[in-house]
Amino acid sequence: MKIIEQPVKKVSPFFKEFKEFATRGNVIDLAVGVIIGAAFGKVVDGLVTNVIMPPLSALTGQINLSDRFLALSATHYAKIEDAKLAHVPVITYGVFLDTVISFILVAFSVFIMIRVINKLYPKPVAPTVTKDCPFCCSSIPIQATRCPHCTSQLTPAK
Repeated sequence: MKIIEQPVKKVSPFFKEFKEFATRGNVIDLAVGVIIGAAFGKVVDGLVTNVIMPPLSALTGQINLSDRFLALSATHYAKIEDAKLAHVPVITYGVFLDTVISFILVAFSVFIMIRVINKLYPKPVAPTVTKDCPFCCSSIPIQATRCPHCTSQLTPAK
């Protein structure tokens, strides 16, 4: 019995450390961000597939990019489904182009979001490293207790 209990005691600190790591605020924030990002990606994918690509298809002469493919055989197939039924390897470059457009839209929307957030929350003002001497109005280091220009005694910085 003692032999079986010892490895469990040695592993216990590992699980305790993992629990502390997993419940730390940064990890949970990251997990929430990944989940929201995945959902946001699906929304943008739906936007690209259902809203942006149909007008683009109309502008380019009814070309649906997601139906564009290259069959890697000597036989020509009109539809991708026909090529897949014949077990012919295909390069679906149209789906790749849809994915690239989705990525560009996600990147652009994240850029706009960050830009708006940066405007809503101004950058914090850097702490001052100098102060003005009340006697001679010279700029001196904030920790100075005596002015190097007029040798006046100053109150220490808090």
